This record gives sequence, structure tokens and C-alpha cells, in this order.
Amino acid sequence: MPDFESRRIKMVDTQVRPSDVTKFPIIEAMLTIPREVFVPAPLREAAYVGENLVTAPGRVMLEPRTLAKMLDVLDVQPGDLVLDIGAGRGYSAAVVARMAEAVVAVEELKDQAADAEEALSACGIDNVAMINGALVAGAPQHGPYDAILIEGGVENIPPALSDQLKEGGRLVAVFMEGALGVCRLGYKRGDTVDWRHAFNATAPVLPGFDHKPAFAL
Repeated sequence: MPDFESRRIKMVDTQVRPSDVTKFPIIEAMLTIPREVFVPAPLREAAYVGENLVTAPGRVMLEPRTLAKMLDVLDVQPGDLVLDIGAGRGYSAAVVARMAEAVVAVEELKDQAADAEEALSACGIDNVAMINGALVAGAPQHGPYDAILIEGGVENIPPALSDQLKEGGRLVAVFMEGALGVCRLGYKRGDTVDWRHAFNATAPVLPGFDHKPAFAL
């Protein structure tokens, strides 16, 4: 049997801590949540590698470093209500659930959403609401949110999603330009989101978050 606990410790020691992620809640959550439970069975041996894991066409489970750094800049607090967009099979929601008061996780792939519910239940995590629905729609019925995590690349963010943030709320996403990407942190200020550069990262652009081609005659 693989020693996943040792791999989890090595993941944190070689991928997370060296990336200047030192906040105790992130370290504790990533040491505790069994990442291998949240990946498809054929990928379990690769659960702790330092690269994005392809889980469906055009969809990935973010590498540990990228997720940890996104959570670091998002600065999740114990009383926060967090919206997790593109939650996949639920790993990120499980990690955030140990840091926040509650998580609303949205996944539009029905099989992944079902797998996420099963994995979250198996881990005894009861403060995550898993929703099978369009990523771009979010979950306005449960908002507004203190923080939004978008787990994948974006070229734009629909206003309907940023509208679900509380005033002063935070949003983190990886903005892709071709093959290059930059993770940015946004703060809700009135009707706008003010963005700042956080770090470089790459991820496939999520469905509905690409630039729509301009209409031309």
C-alpha cells in the first residue's frame, strides 16, 4: 500500500513551504486532507506530484503549489463564507473548509460533483455545500461571499460572479494570456473589482471564462 501520509508531508515540505506559504491554517489543512481521495482512482499514484492533474478534457486539479499560493493571497479567515468555482472532485473545497466557516462549491461536470460529495462525506467534512451547475453562474442564492476562489484559468470574469462578492470581499483567479498566466487578487470596491498581481501560474481556461470573439460583418 502506498504511504500517502508520507507523500502528503513531502508535498508540503517540498512544494508548499518553499513557495513562501507559511500561514499555519493552509499548512495544517494540506497536511490533513487526503488529496488521494479526491482524484480519480487511476491518478492516485500521482496525487502528490507537483503539476496540474488532468481530470477531464480541459479541466485540471491545480498543482499543490498553485492552490496553496492562491489560498495564501486570498487570506481565508475562520468566519468567512467562501465560493469555490470549478471545484472538480472537491479537494480545494475540503482544504478551504478547514480554514473557513463554510464553503459553497460549484462544479458543472455532474460526475465530478457527485465524486466530490462522496469524497467530502468520506472525510467527514460537513461545512461544504456542493452544487452541480454552470461555473459562470456561481451560487447567488447562498451569497454574498467574503471570498471567491476560481480554480482554473480565466480570460475574463462575468460580472454576475463578481457581483456575488460582499463589499470589500476578495477574489483570486489565474488570468491566462496564451500560454502564460498570472494569478491576481481582486478586492470588491462598489461596482468594480480592483486587481493586483500575485504570482505567475498557468491553468486551462474554464468553460465560459474565455474571451468571447467580437461580432464582425
